[in-house]
Amino acid sequence: MALYALGDLHLGFQTDKRMDVFGRVWKHHERKVEKYVNKTVRQRDTLVLTGDHSWGRKLEQCREDLAFIERLPGRKVLIRGNHDMFWDAGKTARLNEEFDQRLFFLQNNFTFYEDYALVGTKGFTFEGPFYLDRWGNVTGWDEKREEQAKKLIDRELARLRKSFCLAEEAGYRKFIMFLHYPPTNILEETSVFTDIAEEYKVKAVVYSHCHGERRFGDSIRGEFHGVQYMLVSGDYLEFQPALILP
Repeated sequence: MALYALGDLHLGFQTDKRMDVFGRVWKHHERKVEKYVNKTVRQRDTLVLTGDHSWGRKLEQCREDLAFIERLPGRKVLIRGNHDMFWDAGKTARLNEEFDQRLFFLQNNFTFYEDYALVGTKGFTFEGPFYLDRWGNVTGWDEKREEQAKKLIDRELARLRKSFCLAEEAGYRKFIMFLHYPPTNILEETSVFTDIAEEYKVKAVVYSHCHGERRFGDSIRGEFHGVQYMLVSGDYLEFQPALILP
């Protein structure tokens, strides 16, 4: 068995949304997802998809996208992304009831891979706007938006802590943490999400959301304070699932 992750599928089989306007790597990207996931992931493996699954705004507009995900090999675990409007934050349990044994929606709960608890939430990070001088140095930012971002971050942190607590109550002491948003923004070295990762001594923090070569370095990659940070955005990986645990 193995644990893999991939983010930002941005499927739109029931919409007219085209991703190839964002670069050549997105041309027929759903075919690449299908090709590489089928080549890499086996039925006994677990594949965590870290958000932005579908452009559909309601569940009925996502049926074909979710069916595509269902057909991929392995056990599929889904994190909520900022574009996943079909996934009401208060109705995760309903989704898990409807898609029982087909897809698992990870929020305010946990699942497992061998002796690791898999915990996660959408997360959030303040993305600006940042104000720059003519040399590209940050001179300020939108403070009202920053205040709103702090509220969203606190909410997501509470959801994540609930996942950790439920996993601990079930006897798990080893963790892999999944987010959609990166754990820090471009100005931060640490955040509440890096703090909780260190508090629970997680093996890895896996996230996505950062698109385009200019954005790949927006947050932490590699080892930091004993935690491995992994970016798994689809275009960053060229839609090839990343191995998290063998």
